[in-house]
Amino acid sequence: MKKFLAVLLAALMLFTLAACGGNNATDGNASDGNASAGNASALKAVTMGTGGPQGTYYAYGGVLGTQIKNSTGVNVTVVSTDGSKDNILRIKSGNIQLGTVQSDVLAYAYSGTNIFAEEGKVDTFRVIAGLYAEAVQLITMDPEIKSVADLAGKRVSIGAPNSGVYFNAVDILGAAGLTEADIQPQYLSFDASVDSLTDGKIDAAFIVAGAPTPAVEQLTAVADAYLVPIDGDIADKLMANSSYYTVYEIPAGTYKGQEEAVKTVTVKATLIVSADLAEEDVYNITKAIFDNADTIPHAKAAELSLENATSGMAAPFHTGAAKYFAEKGITVESK
Repeated sequence: MKKFLAVLLAALMLFTLAACGGNNATDGNASDGNASAGNASALKAVTMGTGGPQGTYYAYGGVLGTQIKNSTGVNVTVVSTDGSKDNILRIKSGNIQLGTVQSDVLAYAYSGTNIFAEEGKVDTFRVIAGLYAEAVQLITMDPEIKSVADLAGKRVSIGAPNSGVYFNAVDILGAAGLTEADIQPQYLSFDASVDSLTDGKIDAAFIVAGAPTPAVEQLTAVADAYLVPIDGDIADKLMANSSYYTVYEIPAGTYKGQEEAVKTVTVKATLIVSADLAEEDVYNITKAIFDNADTIPHAKAAELSLENATSGMAAPFHTGAAKYFAEKGITVESK
């Protein structure tokens, strides 16, 4: 009996030690697992809001989504939306996690002004990077329209109500000494603007997007349409009043029949992300784009640069993006 009890006691001690060792090993694996999750993307899928199907946001968003998936394994679903404001509000509601927006609309959201005056400040998003110049393109088929001032009394599409295009158009009209009351304003999307120009229902349209813009290409391919310059005093006044405007030149040959470069102004297409995404996931997304900029198959990828990515932002960067840029020697404000 004593031998039996001794054996039983020894067995119990071994079991207890094994159990303790097992628990310690499990805790260690859990810690290692958590550390691994911090170093490797645990994100499986995201949705990216872009713009209308005929705009640059949608086409470029699809290319970026493919690059992100190929580099990180994260599946990116690209959806067509109503553009900048819609994307910011969708991120706020949790319907999307990534979005492309105009840098001026981003500024309005973070300050709760202009287009976001009713909603107030929205701070549920963070910046990943500036992507490319969004040229303000004033297009017409009316030979009488050679300058912004010539829009007086004309039927002009100034973008969907409260869109980024709308505020750009109002700014430019104001710099030329005009108001909405001085024109016959039409509040149309890119596609509707092109259709209305083709049908003779309007005389000119403001379209703000990376050039070449599919909607403008579509129009110039079938009609004698041309771009009106936005330069000189108008450009100077815009930049004096709003830091997010810069001068830009649309190269000759960008559109059919465009024999000379056209001077205009631009804001910046910017990729934003939900503030809720993990630092490492956003780091991986940023790295996927900028480490592969030379191989991204889209004309706008030529504008990807560290300087362009990190300048002129009126909202903080995500800490994951800031981590990537810090590795490149660039410090950005993050939160």
